[in-house]
Amino acid sequence: MIGRRAFLAGGVAAALLPRGAAAASLDKLKAAGVLRVAVYRDFAPWSWRRDGTLVGIDVDFAQALAASLGLRAEMVDFMADEDVGDDLRNMIWRGPLIGGSVADVMMHVPYDRTFALANDRAVFVAPYYREGFQMACGIDTDCEVAPPQLKGKRLVAELDSIPDFYLSGSFGGVLRGDVQHLPSGDAALTAVKEGRADAVLATRAQVEHALAGGNPKVKVRRGPLPALPSPGWDVGLAVKDDSRDLGDALERSVAALQKDGTLARILVRYGVSPKAPLAAA
Repeated sequence: MIGRRAFLAGGVAAALLPRGAAAASLDKLKAAGVLRVAVYRDFAPWSWRRDGTLVGIDVDFAQALAASLGLRAEMVDFMADEDVGDDLRNMIWRGPLIGGSVADVMMHVPYDRTFALANDRAVFVAPYYREGFQMACGIDTDCEVAPPQLKGKRLVAELDSIPDFYLSGSFGGVLRGDVQHLPSGDAALTAVKEGRADAVLATRAQVEHALAGGNPKVKVRRGPLPALPSPGWDVGLAVKDDSRDLGDALERSVAALQKDGTLARILVRYGVSPKAPLAAA
């Protein structure tokens, strides 16, 4: 999985389900004045609730995108399903089976050709960030050693994620018994920051956000991780397959907000370094 979900799975089952209702055209959205935006729940630094208020990079960026279209962003946070294909079905083209309705756009979707072909009821547009993985360690742990040498250390990772699979299954599974599975990358990083764990593997954005401003008790691995199954991935937006006019408008808006520095300022606000997606190169 990438982060909390496997974006390369789930497309076949979705293709067998009936089509959802037609999406609103851009003109209808402008007449209503609202852009309904779906973001992941409990997904710091991208989207989470702080004292009951939805905050995060994707929340701020969605609001900027809506404003650029002359609309007001109506945010809806949702719990991740088994994979991103399920999330797209629930939030973009069909709607959840129980309660709720589809959004006009979904944030933080892997921008990947293979994934797009497997999920043809959504259109993937406007990559805005390049994500990857990073290891962080407590100050007394050598973060630069080959991972098998972390045997006996208290390792943490988000449950059912690429970091979890990497630490638990790579190198003959030598580290499997040392890995504690936590509900989120943020929770795993907190465990290291509080001295309850020695090393964590999480996304680069999660690590940077958790360590924003510096932390004398935690350091970041500088060298590459051998045999890591993912070299990184681009993150973009998704709209329904009959909302291509909205997709085109969002492409233009993302490009403008990248050019004028708005996106970079939002990322830095949450301690995350801007990383240009490869698809935009």
